[in-house]
Amino acid sequence: MKKVILDCDPGMDDSVAIIMAAKSPDLELLAVTAVSGNYPVSVTCANARKVLEMLGRTDIPVAGGMAHPMVRPAPPDPFSHGRDGQGENFLPDPVTPPAAEHAVDIIIRLARENPGEVTVLCTGPMSNLAMAITKAPELTEQLAGVIAISGAFGLNRYAFTNATGDTPQSEWNVYVDPEAAKIVYESGLPLVALGLDVATHFDVNFSEQQIRSFADSPRPEARFLRQAIRYADGIGFEAYTTIIDCMAVGYAIDPTLVETIQGHVGVETESRLTLGMTVLDRRHHHAWTHLPRITIGAKADYSRFLALLSELILR
Repeated sequence: MKKVILDCDPGMDDSVAIIMAAKSPDLELLAVTAVSGNYPVSVTCANARKVLEMLGRTDIPVAGGMAHPMVRPAPPDPFSHGRDGQGENFLPDPVTPPAAEHAVDIIIRLARENPGEVTVLCTGPMSNLAMAITKAPELTEQLAGVIAISGAFGLNRYAFTNATGDTPQSEWNVYVDPEAAKIVYESGLPLVALGLDVATHFDVNFSEQQIRSFADSPRPEARFLRQAIRYADGIGFEAYTTIIDCMAVGYAIDPTLVETIQGHVGVETESRLTLGMTVLDRRHHHAWTHLPRITIGAKADYSRFLALLSELILR
């Protein structure tokens, strides 16, 4: 069983990722750490606790983390997750308090207690993880690795036509805190970046039969996803927007779901036009080999991914 920390900013898709991770028999979810991104950390921390209370998994601690990006103001998210940040499911306010530890400290502690065993699943801006690395540099030797919904690498048209950041070719999680992403990308940690090339592909859409199965299920988490899909449809988006972050959980469960490549990538932190862009150097000659070499999602088996997610939601 793989030990994971889910570092997130719920958000509809982060909320479904929490459900997926908490219900998977292949993962041991040690903690959920919340960060500002889709919403301020006060909201994302509460939303994470709402989801775990819905599942009856209050044994999993939820820690609030970074309230702001490392060096710049937090931008407003151009995409709406609804008035509650969860597709207007309007779950009850949580009664479980957040963990007493800050998210940065809980990441450090769990890595120290489980050396070489913990993988961080980053589905929000990397502010918490970057600050943890800054505070405890030995973390790069203690963590097993990072699986992140991060970047857009231009491997297909979805990478940029579905760009989620607020510059033309950026992805939201990197755009919010590019300095944090740069720290993690350059840390030497084994990093799998599942960018918009795979995470916002239009094939990441449920069939009508799958959607009906969510509506017909007695499970509250299935009804949660059905309502999130209904909300996304209502604002002119497709169902894939409700499960983008689930791709990181799916990869943690079964890496064969995603075909990957290796590449040298730099994170843009200065240009107004390209802030947050993850630049992949694919040149045969004169490549910038000093850029960090990471693992990048190139293609995914979307039917198997959706089947896995559906099975866990309905379990």
